[in-house]
Amino acid sequence: MATTRTPALPPRWFVRGAWVVHRLLYRTTRRGLRRARPGVMGMLRLRTTGRRSGEERSAIIGYMEHDGAFVTLAMNGWAAADPAWWLNLQAHPDAWADTVDGVVRVRAREALSDERAQLWAAIARFDGWGDIAAAAQLRPHTAVVVLERR
Repeated sequence: MATTRTPALPPRWFVRGAWVVHRLLYRTTRRGLRRARPGVMGMLRLRTTGRRSGEERSAIIGYMEHDGAFVTLAMNGWAAADPAWWLNLQAHPDAWADTVDGVVRVRAREALSDERAQLWAAIARFDGWGDIAAAAQLRPHTAVVVLERR
């Protein structure tokens, strides 16, 4: 009988603290973003429209590039709930990505079927994501999000 390995994850307070530090670093220095390179994820600041408030919301997310689009996983620090930025994009798919090269208007969609499998496999090969297969076991579904340039 096979046993399922529970992924070793940092405590929730650590994950939330890292988010706070990263956002603070970006706000005070405009640093903390980076371009994706082969095998190494990039970091961008995603600005969405709040699904209930209608106000601008932002999150720093990791991404890889594929066919000119930014591709990321809708993971909330490995928690079971979807991240707020993904819920916002489902309600309002048009957003802005602040990158090291400037601001890019994007439209979000979820990769499905064969495209999802292909992008998931590509993301799994990138440094910086950790063991996404083990982390995904904690969630019923992790969306692969494609941010297409507009």
